[in-house]
Amino acid sequence: MLPEKKKKISIFTPCYNEEGNVEKLILAVAEVFKGLPQYDYEHVFIDNHSADKTVSILRRIAETDKHVKAIVNVRNFGHIRSPFYGLMQCRGDAVISLVADLQDPPEMIPKFLEKWEEGFRIVIAVKKQSRENPLMFAVRGFFYNLLVKMSDSGEKPVKNFTGFGLYDQKFLSVIRTLDDPYPYFRGMVTELGFDRYEMEYTQQQREKGKSKNNFFTLYDLAMLGFTNHSKLPLRLSAFIGFFTAIISFLTALIYFIYKLIDWQNFQVGIAPMVIGIFFFSSVQLFFIGVIGEYIGAINTHIKKRPLVIEDERINFD
Repeated sequence: MLPEKKKKISIFTPCYNEEGNVEKLILAVAEVFKGLPQYDYEHVFIDNHSADKTVSILRRIAETDKHVKAIVNVRNFGHIRSPFYGLMQCRGDAVISLVADLQDPPEMIPKFLEKWEEGFRIVIAVKKQSRENPLMFAVRGFFYNLLVKMSDSGEKPVKNFTGFGLYDQKFLSVIRTLDDPYPYFRGMVTELGFDRYEMEYTQQQREKGKSKNNFFTLYDLAMLGFTNHSKLPLRLSAFIGFFTAIISFLTALIYFIYKLIDWQNFQVGIAPMVIGIFFFSSVQLFFIGVIGEYIGAINTHIKKRPLVIEDERINFD
């Protein structure tokens, strides 16, 4: 009788300028799987065109450790497209997404697998606490609360969920059919309706190096979440535009009646005109910007460009 084939688990890690962390992460994952002999595993990295020694470190380790695989991009394709593309290349029975900076504890891998074996297609980790900058944690919390309240979908986004978790290959095979050139993966996790288990954890501090997230990347992610989950900003602009139009009409009507009643003595003056023009121009500009975000999302989908272009693959068959 042939021995039962082991289930294969893909550990997936996107990285960019993480020379101080990748080797320690590889060792930590290997140590976890020493205690899980019933599974085979691969550790897949996608490097987003690092400018430091990250790729050379991965190449050196991959020469002796066949569990380690790497995809190297020809240029930096951003914090949305590159991780999503790399995730789609993993072919394990289940895929566990793990960031390179060691803020996501590898020690949670056995807990993910335990829940997966119980039948959950998706097992996600939700930050209960974080040892990152308290201000950043508060800002992220505000964004998640706002996104949940504004969401139109029946299944609300998960608060404080960053993507850290386990995804069954059946779920990922559905994701591959969506053909989305700028995907909001965190939203897909809740929208597609697979059985999901949520597990709380405390996010650790970054081991080495600086976070690659800045105001622009966080804003990009926030607007991607809003445009994928909510039409409320568009509807709000329509409502406010309607009510400000009524106010403008009533104001003009009052001035007109006042002028008719006291034609000789009443002077309209330039102040109300200037105030009105600037006020309503500011309202228009604000909501043109909101509409522009949605048009930008439409434009990205129409282009249908590839998520990334690979420069090299290491240890792939």
